[in-house]
Amino acid sequence: MDFDWTMALGSFLVAIIVGLTGMGGGALMTPMLVTFFGVSPLAAVSSDLVAAAVMKPVGSAVHYRQGTINMRLVGWLCAGSVPAAFSGVLLARALGHGDSVENVIGKAMGAALMIAAAGLVLRGYLAYRGRGGSAGDGDGSAEITIRPVPTVLIGVVGGLVVGITSVGSGSLIIVALLALYPALKANQLVGTDLLQAVPLVLAAAIGHLLFGDFRMEVTAALLAGSIPGVYLGSKISSRAPSTLIRRVLALVLVASSLKMFGVAAVPLAWTMVVLTAATAGAWLALRHRAAPRRDTLSSPVVSPGVAGASGEQSERGPTMAA
Repeated sequence: MDFDWTMALGSFLVAIIVGLTGMGGGALMTPMLVTFFGVSPLAAVSSDLVAAAVMKPVGSAVHYRQGTINMRLVGWLCAGSVPAAFSGVLLARALGHGDSVENVIGKAMGAALMIAAAGLVLRGYLAYRGRGGSAGDGDGSAEITIRPVPTVLIGVVGGLVVGITSVGSGSLIIVALLALYPALKANQLVGTDLLQAVPLVLAAAIGHLLFGDFRMEVTAALLAGSIPGVYLGSKISSRAPSTLIRRVLALVLVASSLKMFGVAAVPLAWTMVVLTAATAGAWLALRHRAAPRRDTLSSPVVSPGVAGASGEQSERGPTMAA
């Protein structure tokens, strides 16, 4: 087929989300190809992975220059994910089309993503209430302690899922990292996930080039939109406040979860509009409640009573000295 500019525009919008949050590529891009452009599932998975192998390095390069990547964590993740991703492609071919397997994995991922979104909201609320500390906000500056065995296992599971479905290089792994390393900064979480996804997606892409249904015209349209989109999203993510990234990440988690549960495009779009409006409303309400509290804390400094008391003390001072 000819070059599809609408497909390129769709990939541009999805790539902004990938660059901003480190996830959503497979969970959003592949369903977009199948739902809106009529691409067969296998061709969508193959073409999306090849495009992602080019797109991910662009986003991770931005985070690398900003210093928002934990290289030791990337190394342990790749130790498990790279061989598992290629094995996942072979497993998908051995299972045939694997519709039932993808369905089970999709439902399980949908539940995990929804739980992760709820966890992000709860941690943000606790941080606002002053009970979450810096770890709850994801802004702690302390160096995290790497746990090699569970980190490698995360890579293995994520790699297998990516090799079979193209979903998971961001969605599944970033959820597991959130649970295993809650003190990791939000922008470090995104940068680390983007960089570890480069060799992971490359291994899966090579497998699909050899055994899948790669279509050059689809990949070209995806690359035309995704490269500038992921660069823009990564630039915003590397400089944006952690709280903003967490809110966007929670919305993307919910969207990916609903898509995994098979929610159609139009209901999904309206659901996200409502959730976005509700998030903005809740943020404004919290700011409105916090404003009187700040005024109360600052009132003793500027209140006339205190000023008068200070004046009385200053007036007594010379008398006592005399």
